[in-house]
Amino acid sequence: MTGVRGEGRVGRMGERRRRAVERLRLRLLAEINATVHGSDLHLERYDRPAGDPGLFGPGSVVWRVHQHPAGMLVGGFAALLLQSLHPLAMAAVAQHSDYRSDPTGRLNRTARFVSTTTLGSTGAAEQAIAAVRHIHTRVRGTAPDGRPYRADDPALLTWVHTAEVACFLMGHQVFSTTPLTAAESDRYLSEVATVARRLGAVEVPVSRAEVAAYLARVRPELAAIPAALEVVALLRGFGRTRRERAAVRVLTNGALGLLPGWARTELGVRRPWPVRRLVDRPVARALGAVMVWACGPSEIRAAAYARATAGMFGADVVLVDGE
Repeated sequence: MTGVRGEGRVGRMGERRRRAVERLRLRLLAEINATVHGSDLHLERYDRPAGDPGLFGPGSVVWRVHQHPAGMLVGGFAALLLQSLHPLAMAAVAQHSDYRSDPTGRLNRTARFVSTTTLGSTGAAEQAIAAVRHIHTRVRGTAPDGRPYRADDPALLTWVHTAEVACFLMGHQVFSTTPLTAAESDRYLSEVATVARRLGAVEVPVSRAEVAAYLARVRPELAAIPAALEVVALLRGFGRTRRERAAVRVLTNGALGLLPGWARTELGVRRPWPVRRLVDRPVARALGAVMVWACGPSEIRAAAYARATAGMFGADVVLVDGE
């Protein structure tokens, strides 16, 4: 009987421990969602109409890359840093964005656009793209060097897109436990170019070789204006709480390691290779694994998958969730 009572106590302790762990996971999930997506996930963008695959569909590589929370967040931070090196693109952001006064709101809007165009219904994705195109028509001005800019310039749109998706891809390859093959990486770039073209970009790179050639071609145009250096400082201090700031600092250090060496040099970042590879990356990966655990099965992903596969039977689709 003593043994039975002992087993009962162990069982109750185990259940309490599981409940405590689940409470912790849900608390972290709420914090991540509030920081990245805002207070409302807007599931109506993803759960209807039945049978609509959206712009890509569950079998796409885009769904696979964009569903990894750590890879996307670290890749997104790297993209912000890389994009800031185009003086005209950075001037447009500096003069027309509220990223200084409301950095969390800016992150929410960017994440919402990416998730809607990736996983949303066709109608929701098209509406999001149309809204951004409308905003772009009003964003124009003069950069500090005297050159005029406009946000709907096809060349600028190509730069912003290419810098973004190249970093998303790198983030996935570094932080996912199931990185893409070479062919899958090229397929990702080819698929995601759909959004760039719909926004008005032209000659969009659709493979790793084309991305490398494009970056080499635009490299002479890139430089860190003072506003770009502000972005580095902003990311290093981003966060509403001490815990959030510490987490962002770790992820930003990981993001710096995704950038080409010339980009870190332009941004004035001096972190030696041993620090980036032996400290920054492992620590960021560990935090990324916690993020993946905390996020668990994505509500947005589940809603989108149910919508896209409604009425399908025996569909040959692999749903990768978490990792």
